[in-house]
Amino acid sequence: MGEEISNSNFDLADFNRFGERLRVETDFFSSLVRDKRLSEDGFVIGFEIEAWLLDHGFSPNPVNEQFLKKLAHPLVVPELSRFNVELNCEPLVLGGDTLRRASAVLSDLWAHCNNVAHGLDTNMVMIGTLPIIRDEDLTLSNMSPLKRYEALNNEILHQRGGRPLVIDIDGKEHLHREHHDVMLEAATTSFQIHLKTPASIAHRYYNASLMASAPLLASCVNAPFLFGRDLWQETRIPLFEQSIALTNYDATHGRVTFGSGYLESSLFEALAENLAAYPVLIPTIFEEPPDNFRHLRFHNGTIWRWNRPLVGFEADGTPHLRIEHRIMPSGPTIIDMVANAACYFGLVRYMVDTGFDEAGNLSFADANANFYEAARHGLDAQLIWPEADRVGAGALLLDELIPAARRGLAAFGVDEDDCEFYLNIVEARVRSRQTGAAWQRAELDKQDGDFLELMSVYCERQRSAVPVHEWDL
Repeated sequence: MGEEISNSNFDLADFNRFGERLRVETDFFSSLVRDKRLSEDGFVIGFEIEAWLLDHGFSPNPVNEQFLKKLAHPLVVPELSRFNVELNCEPLVLGGDTLRRASAVLSDLWAHCNNVAHGLDTNMVMIGTLPIIRDEDLTLSNMSPLKRYEALNNEILHQRGGRPLVIDIDGKEHLHREHHDVMLEAATTSFQIHLKTPASIAHRYYNASLMASAPLLASCVNAPFLFGRDLWQETRIPLFEQSIALTNYDATHGRVTFGSGYLESSLFEALAENLAAYPVLIPTIFEEPPDNFRHLRFHNGTIWRWNRPLVGFEADGTPHLRIEHRIMPSGPTIIDMVANAACYFGLVRYMVDTGFDEAGNLSFADANANFYEAARHGLDAQLIWPEADRVGAGALLLDELIPAARRGLAAFGVDEDDCEFYLNIVEARVRSRQTGAAWQRAELDKQDGDFLELMSVYCERQRSAVPVHEWDL
C-alpha cells in the first residue's frame, strides 16, 4: 500500500482483470521458485519508522503535506493520515558496524525531520498508540489525499456491506468503538524491520520470526493507552487487526493476521495463500509484464501479516525475498528500536543455525497464542516454550534468548562491541522491567491520571535520546 494508484473506483471487470493477472504472476513466480531462479544473496536489512505530527497540545496535527513538501526527502513519505509520516532507511548489508551506522542514519534523519516540523509549529513523536487521540481526529478529512487510501477505505466498507468497523478490546479496562471508515488504523504506529535472506532459506527465517515474535514483543511493548483507556501493553496489535477487518473478525485469514501456519519449503507458500485465501481488495491494473510481479506485490501489500513476505529485486533484476517483521511499536527512542532490531536479527539467525525453527520445536498454535499473550501482558506474559511448559517472558529473554541473539549476531559478523552495546540495552530494559508501556503506566500514575502531562514528559524524555530503561519517573 506504499504505491500510489491512478484510480479509486472499480467495477467487476477490474476485479476479474486483476484476478487473472494475479494468477498469471503467481504461477510465474512459482516457476522461478521451482527452477531456483531467485536471488541467493543475503543478508540485507532495512527499517521503517512511523511517527506522529502533533500540535503543542499533543493532539494530532494534520500537516503532513506541508511537512513533506518542506522536507523534500525521498526517504520520508506520507501515511494513511495527515498527521502521520514514515521514515525509511536505505538497505544495508548486515555485518560489521551496520547497526551503529543504521542508528546514526536514523538519528540524523529524525533530527532533520524535527527541525522541519518545528518550523511548522509542530512536534514529532514515536509511540505505538497516541493515548489522547480522539474520535474527531480519526475522520476522513484527516486522511492523506492519495487515491490508494481512498480506495482502501471504499473497498473495505463496500466488502463489509456498509457495516461499521467494530473495535472491542478487553484489557485492564474495556474499550468498545464503532467507526464508519478505516481511519482507526491511523492510531497505530510501528517500527518495521526488513531482512532479506537467501531465497532457499527464507521460509526458515520466516518460521523463526513467528516463533521469536512473542518474546521480542514482550521486551519492547509501548502502547498501553487508547482513547484514554488502559488496555493491553501493546494495544496496537488488537487495534490494527480490528481496524481493517472485512468480517467482524477472522483471526486466521484476517487482512491483519499472525498467519495460518508455518511454511514447509518456501516463502512462496505464503504468496500462494494470498491467491487462494484472500479476495482481491483493490484491483488497480498495471500495464507491465508479468516478471515485474506488480499485481502479486500490490495484492500482498493489502495483507498485513505481522511477519510479511516481500518480493523485491536485485540491481540486476533478479527477484529476491525478504521478511518484513511488523510486530514492534514505534519508539520510545531510536536507540531502543535499533536494539530491538539487533535482538531480532540475532535471535532468528540463532534459531535457523541451530534448527530451533523446525516446526516440531514450538507448534504454530503455541507461537500464535504466545504472541497475543505478549501483546496483552508484556514482560509479565507466561509463554509456552520447549522444555519449559510455561515460562515468564522476562526470564526466557534473560536466561536463553538474549544470549542466543548474541551468538546469532556474531554469526552475521556484527562487531562484538556493537553486539554488546545494543543487546545490553535490551537486557537492561528487561532486568529493570521498564519497557515503554511500563514507563507510561507508572508515569500516568505519578501524574494522577493526567494524559497531557504524560505526553509532555514522554516527549521530553524522547528528545533526550536516552533508552527507555534509563528514563526517570
